[in-house]
Amino acid sequence: MNTPIWLKTDVSRETFEQLEAYVALIEKWNPKINLVSKPSLPEVWDRHIWDSAQLFDIDVEGLTWADFGSGGGLPGIVLAIFAKEHRPDMQFHLVESDQRKCAFLRNATREIGLNVKVHAERIELLDPIGANVISARALTDLNGLLEFVERHSAENGIAILPKGETWEKEILQAQENWSFEYEEITSKTNNNAAILKIKEFARV
Repeated sequence: MNTPIWLKTDVSRETFEQLEAYVALIEKWNPKINLVSKPSLPEVWDRHIWDSAQLFDIDVEGLTWADFGSGGGLPGIVLAIFAKEHRPDMQFHLVESDQRKCAFLRNATREIGLNVKVHAERIELLDPIGANVISARALTDLNGLLEFVERHSAENGIAILPKGETWEKEILQAQENWSFEYEEITSKTNNNAAILKIKEFARV
């Protein structure tokens, strides 16, 4: 496992051990549930753990974080592990419609001892969460994500959305239906990808 230079001084031994425990759970459950793609499993640290962890570097306010389409807990479980040490009062709401993946998320939450609530429901049917921060990784395009963000965001809430190489195209498409302010942050695991920090969103 290769730890990127930018993380080596930022991760305590306790947090790293919890990340290792989480990876062990992924490896145990993955053959039955397919939490991550089989080809990416040998690169789980770079492709999934560190890619998710970089979201925690972004300054946010408030104590309620919602993660949509959580799947195997990327980035939600990873972020909750970091928050356990650095922001222990922050609660994470992981929303996932697949019941088997929810069973995994609950198991990981219990074994690692995280401040996480798992919602086994479709995002658009779930009662509004009122989250200060919303994330979603590899779920849908920005236009679709903003539908979910608007429903579940607290007043003055923000969205932190990792996006691939077509992020600029997604911005243009979303601006046809939404007004919003955004900041693009270059991904630390893929120079062609970006993390979009979005606020002041409204339909047009």
